[in-house]
Amino acid sequence: MFGTGAASLWNATLPGEERLARSELGGDVAADVAIAGGGYTGLWTAYALKQADPALRIVVCEREVVGFGASGRNGGWCSALFAGSRDATARRHGREAVVAMQRAMFATLDEIERVVVEEGIACDWARGGTVQVATLPAHLRRLRQELDDHRAWGFGTDDYRELSSADASALIGCRPNLGALFTPHCAALHPAKLVHGLARAVERLGVTIYEHTPVLAIEPGRLRTTCGTVRAEVVVRATEAFSAELPGLGRSIAPVYSLMIATEPLSDGFWEDARLGTRPTFADFRHMIIYGQRTADGRLAFGGRGTPYHFGSRVRPQFDLDARVFDALHATLQSLFPPLGDAAITHRWGGAVGVPRDWYPSVGFDRAAGLAWAGGYVGDGVSTTNLAGRTIADLVLGRDTELVRLPWVGHRSPRWEPEPLRFVGVNLSRKLVESIDRAEAAGRDPRWRARAVKRLLG
Repeated sequence: MFGTGAASLWNATLPGEERLARSELGGDVAADVAIAGGGYTGLWTAYALKQADPALRIVVCEREVVGFGASGRNGGWCSALFAGSRDATARRHGREAVVAMQRAMFATLDEIERVVVEEGIACDWARGGTVQVATLPAHLRRLRQELDDHRAWGFGTDDYRELSSADASALIGCRPNLGALFTPHCAALHPAKLVHGLARAVERLGVTIYEHTPVLAIEPGRLRTTCGTVRAEVVVRATEAFSAELPGLGRSIAPVYSLMIATEPLSDGFWEDARLGTRPTFADFRHMIIYGQRTADGRLAFGGRGTPYHFGSRVRPQFDLDARVFDALHATLQSLFPPLGDAAITHRWGGAVGVPRDWYPSVGFDRAAGLAWAGGYVGDGVSTTNLAGRTIADLVLGRDTELVRLPWVGHRSPRWEPEPLRFVGVNLSRKLVESIDRAEAAGRDPRWRARAVKRLLG
């Protein structure tokens, strides 16, 4: 029903030894912890729990195969981006909570790198930071506004700094290049290699993973699947964009699609011009998000938003493929790197990210019901999932740590509007965002459109 993700570069270049065949659940079983979802959130949670208490019996149930969803299809940015608004966090929890949340995200990169090294996960890890380029005068103004915001929260040049046009061009040879915002807090990686390596690591610790085992319901004390029931004192929901298909969660998450393309391996001459020698991830300051990286095998992997939201929060394999968006991504990549010319696009793919109504991720544990959850990463989940897994482990084990006091713990987002209001609102916002970028490129004032988007989406 949900396809195989075979069109993705990551799946196509996953070594054969990583493709372990795992059985489906063969009937009712008992465990201490049952986890719905075999992506980053579920696996990092299993890893953290097993590291803390090796005696725990942990079962993971995955509808398709490990890393089938966003964990195996994303842009390969392991960044310190946290989707929740700093201002909203400060209003609810105070200034120190904002700083603590961001510092926890910075530290999460160190934690992931530690595990990658200790577990021998060969995921093409390259900690080159992120360079966000200004390609229009409006982008340059926004760059400085963002930098002022970082400074206002107390983050210095070790965390974020402005690069002149010349300094930015030494990192990335895109056109035009008016300057950039640089942060060292990001690593480029091969996401499918990470998720499959993590699965092997948790299995070495004694975790059982069942694939091809769709979860029908998440309830206190049990996961009900098409293949049997897993009974457990603690049940964890780690289903991200697929959460809307579970009973009672239809308005909890809006699955919003992000698509990607990848080029053939590019010549040394191209890379002399395009640079990206330290493999920084890259983006610019347009409102309709784009993101890219130089892969370990010398390709450009490049993605962005812009596909329609589908009525009823549906997630279907045909939604991964949108020729209009693929063509727009290709044209954008060619405009940023003119020497790319007619280099072949060898892979086109996509997938859904989970967006809560207030665009604020959450993690929590209802001890009375034995239900834990994490998600709503708005596309910034490669690192945030690790923080989520470690936080769930501390909550479940009753540990009084800095992680359980972070402001996203226990957060409850409001529900999305019912259809057709959700369909109209999200897609109208998408069109307005596209029009803002067109207006800025033409030198027109887009402020009324920006106000409309803010009113629609909050």
